[in-house]
Amino acid sequence: MRAHDRDPAPPPIELGSAPVPPPRADDHLRGPDDAPLVLLYADFACPKCALAAHRLRDAPVRVAFRHFALRAKHQRAVPLACAAEAADRQGAFWPMHDALYADQGRLDDPHLWARCEALGLDLERFEAERRSPEIAGRVARDVRDALRAGATATPTAFVFESGAAATMAAFGIRDVRDAEPPTEGRFRKGTTI
Repeated sequence: MRAHDRDPAPPPIELGSAPVPPPRADDHLRGPDDAPLVLLYADFACPKCALAAHRLRDAPVRVAFRHFALRAKHQRAVPLACAAEAADRQGAFWPMHDALYADQGRLDDPHLWARCEALGLDLERFEAERRSPEIAGRVARDVRDALRAGATATPTAFVFESGAAATMAAFGIRDVRDAEPPTEGRFRKGTTI
């Protein structure tokens, strides 16, 4: 059989990122309702994430926080994400978020318990909930969605509105991606913070 008589090669498989999951009812939101939405995938053990969180507090944006906790990157990433979710069950996600980023040198359990006490949380409830399958599932869902959407590093920020990337850059957040992929299926990526 001659080479040109063979079946043609199958078309190439297109590889690309899945769309960024849109805002959800259980997202942790902070900022004005009418501000551009920024979806931040971050890790509480990551120094760059702490810097991004600090800068975003002053930016005129609405932040939706999701976990991108990878144990391979930071050993305490998943336990800290679960701790923040357990604090959320007592209405204290953002205070725990801020406390974890404010002092990244003290992220082990005794320091978590001290933070819970300072925030007025029920420690027994906190401990039970941070080890629950529901909270572990929530953190795993966020990580899975981040990976599917093309996040490769922490922090990764997605913007849902045009012009928001320029606002982010003005506040020192340069690694920003559009939530809607361009036609060629690749996200525009900037430099890191």
